[in-house]
Amino acid sequence: MRKRPDQTHPDVDALRSYLNALNLPFTLENHQAFAQTAADKHWSHLDYLTELLSGEAAARDDRRVQRCIKLARFPVLKTLDHFDWNWPTKINRLLIQNLFHLDFVNQRANVVFISGTGLGKSHLMTALGHAVCLRGQSVLFTGAIEIINTLSAAHSSGSIKRALHTYIKPEVLCIDLCVVRSYVEWYGNGLGYEGMRTDCSSDCST
Repeated sequence: MRKRPDQTHPDVDALRSYLNALNLPFTLENHQAFAQTAADKHWSHLDYLTELLSGEAAARDDRRVQRCIKLARFPVLKTLDHFDWNWPTKINRLLIQNLFHLDFVNQRANVVFISGTGLGKSHLMTALGHAVCLRGQSVLFTGAIEIINTLSAAHSSGSIKRALHTYIKPEVLCIDLCVVRSYVEWYGNGLGYEGMRTDCSSDCST
């Protein structure tokens, strides 16, 4: 008796169960289509497995990147491709572009953008953070005032260590520093520290 098209072989059901258990969604979705391609193109078993796992790895990388971008909390997503190099009128373009090799991340160095208001500091910082996300590394974008308020409240409630972990955990911390200097100094002295970690920051000082 011929099997109906909507019926599946027990071995296929078992395979799907294994793929679900192993959290291999790309392979689960594509193994049958790839099997047909393998038959049409006369792939070996090794070729078939390699193509499937290559697709699985790429899909996993894509999910990780999207997760990094979501957790980074960028207010607006911007890239270097959309930066206007004609404004500001004076900028070291080669130096900026070199930053996007991301050597500073491995070196655990700081990057500080300093200029007047409206000249693209936040754009460059966001683009740099986005580039880090594309490499699958964790980023957090926040403002200096938010950090100060959060740490001040945590200090009052006795949870300062847990609050600090929020800002220490990401591999790159992007801080928008558009605050009055005396405001930072007043809160900083109250919390007992003189500075903040800024792996990637913009600075708009007054």
